[in-house]
Amino acid sequence: MARNKAGTGKARRTPVAPTGMYERDLDRNPANFTALTPIDFLIRAASIFPRKVAVIHGAQRFTYAQFCARARRLAAALRARGIRRGDTVAVMAPNVPALLEAHYGVPMAGAVLNALNYRLDAKAIAFILDHGRAKLLIADREFGPTVAAALALMKRPPPVVDIVDPAFPDGVQIGPTTYEALLEEGDVDATIVRPRDEWDAICLNYTSGTTGNPKGVVYHHRGAFLNAMGNALTFGLTPSAVYLWTLPMFHCNGWTYTWAVTAVGGTHVCLRRVEAAAIFDAIADHGVSHMCGAPIVLTMLVHAPEESRRRFAQRVEVATGGAAPPSAVIAAMERMGFRVTHLYGLTECYGPSTVCIEQPGWARLDLPDRAALMARQGVGYPTLTGLMVADPQTLEPVPSDGRTMGELMLRGNTLMKGYLKNPAATQAAFKGGWFHTGDLGVRHPDGYVEIKDRSKDIIISGGENISSLEVEEVLYKHPQVMEAAVVAKPDAKWGETPCAFVTVKPGAAIPPAEDVIAWCRANLAHYKCPRHIVFGPLPKTSTGKIQKYVLRERARQMTAP
Repeated sequence: MARNKAGTGKARRTPVAPTGMYERDLDRNPANFTALTPIDFLIRAASIFPRKVAVIHGAQRFTYAQFCARARRLAAALRARGIRRGDTVAVMAPNVPALLEAHYGVPMAGAVLNALNYRLDAKAIAFILDHGRAKLLIADREFGPTVAAALALMKRPPPVVDIVDPAFPDGVQIGPTTYEALLEEGDVDATIVRPRDEWDAICLNYTSGTTGNPKGVVYHHRGAFLNAMGNALTFGLTPSAVYLWTLPMFHCNGWTYTWAVTAVGGTHVCLRRVEAAAIFDAIADHGVSHMCGAPIVLTMLVHAPEESRRRFAQRVEVATGGAAPPSAVIAAMERMGFRVTHLYGLTECYGPSTVCIEQPGWARLDLPDRAALMARQGVGYPTLTGLMVADPQTLEPVPSDGRTMGELMLRGNTLMKGYLKNPAATQAAFKGGWFHTGDLGVRHPDGYVEIKDRSKDIIISGGENISSLEVEEVLYKHPQVMEAAVVAKPDAKWGETPCAFVTVKPGAAIPPAEDVIAWCRANLAHYKCPRHIVFGPLPKTSTGKIQKYVLRERARQMTAP
C-alpha cells in the first residue's frame, strides 16, 4: 500500500474526474437543466389556455390568465411586505380560490406554504404558527375566533390578512387588510422567485398529532412536481377534467392535486363545505369528472337522503385513501355512477404513493369479488422508486404469499425532506434507507400490497394476531351498519379481544348486539369476532379518519373496575 508523506500508512485518496465519454464536456447549464417546480404548471396552463375557466367557486369564475395573474400578484405583494426566500406563510381557509392561489403565489415568492388544518383548536394553531415561524397568516374570517385565540397565546404573533369569501360574508375581522386588497399591492409583472434547487422547501404540513405535538413535514419542489405528475397519470387527468374539491387542500396540499389539475389545464371546482347535496349539485351543474376524498365522504354519498341526490349522466372518477374503503361501499358507489380508485399514502409521502390498478380480468368478476380486490392498496405510483413489505428490523422482504405480515416501506423522490427541527424523528423514519410507514400488511402473489392494520391497531388475542380491518370489513357488510371501528379491549384471559364500535345507517333501528356478533361469527373465524358491540357516532380526526386511540381508551375504561 502506498504511504503518504506523513508516513501514516493511510492511502492517499485523489479525486478522480469522470472520464467516460458521456460525462466529458457534457455539463449542466441553464439550457439543459432547471429545477423541477410545480409553479411552472400554472405558467404553462395560462399560456396555453388563457381564456379557459380554471377555477369555479359559487358565482365566481377565473380563467387561467386571471388565475396566474392573481398568483403572481400575491407573490409580488408578499415580497413587498418583506417575505423572503425560505420564510413561512401560513393560510387557514377552506377550499376557496385564495388557498388554491397560495399554492402558487407563496412559492413564486420563494416562500414556504403552511396550509393549516382549520379544524384544529387555538392551542394547536398557535403551536404550529410558532414552530413553523410563520411570517404572515392569511385566514378566512369564518375562523376569526380561533385565530384570535391562537394569536393571544403567542409571544410574537404574525400579522394577519383576512379572506372575505363571497360565499361566507359573515365572520370576525382579525387583520387590517383583506386578501383582495393584498393582491392589489402586487405587481403582476414582478419577477418570480424560482427555487435555486429542486430540493428547496415548498410546503410545510403538520401531522395530526394524536399524542403530543404534531410533527412538521417538509416537502420539496421536486417531490411536489413529481407526485403531481403521478396523480395526473394515475387518475387519468386531461384538459377536459373537471375536478371537485371535496378533499381538503390543507391535507397533504390536497394530495398534490392542487398542482396536478393545473398541470393538465383542467378546471378546479372549489367547495367550501363537504355536504352531500352540495357535492351532487356540483357534479350535475359543472360536469364534474374527478374528485377525491376519505372513505367517510364515500359513505356519506352512499347514505345520502334521496332529496339530496341529483342524477348525472357522466361517470365520476373517485379516488379515495386512508383506511381501505369497505368493499360494500365501493360496490354501492359503482351502482350510483362513480368509479372508485383506491390510493394509499401518508403526509410524509405527499399523499398518494400506491394505487390499486384494476387488471383486465377483474371486469368479468362479480361486483363484490371485484370490489374486494379493489380495496387493496395495490402497487407503487409511477413516480415512486421503491415499495416493499419487510421485517422492520432486518429489512428482509416478506414472501409474496398474501399471508406473511410485514411493515410497508417506501423510498423515492416523493418522500418528505424530513420533520422540521426534529432530527431524531427524521432518522427513525428513514432507518435503513427506507421510509417506515408504520402500516402492517402482506404482499400477494400478483405483487399487490394489502394493508392489514396499523402496527398499533393489531389485536393480539391469546397469542393470535387479529386484523381490525378484516373484522371491520365484515361489519360493513351488515345490512344495518354504516360505519364500524374495531379496537383491542383488555381481557383477563386472552390478553386482548376485539371490541366493535358501530354506527347504524340513517333511519335504521339499532340491532341487538348479539345479532351483530352472530353476523361476525358466520363470516369470520370465531376467535376474530368481537365480544362487545358499542353503538353510537364514531370520533373522527379533522380529515375524517376514525380516532381509534379514543376508542381504545373507551374500551379500556369498560374493563376497568
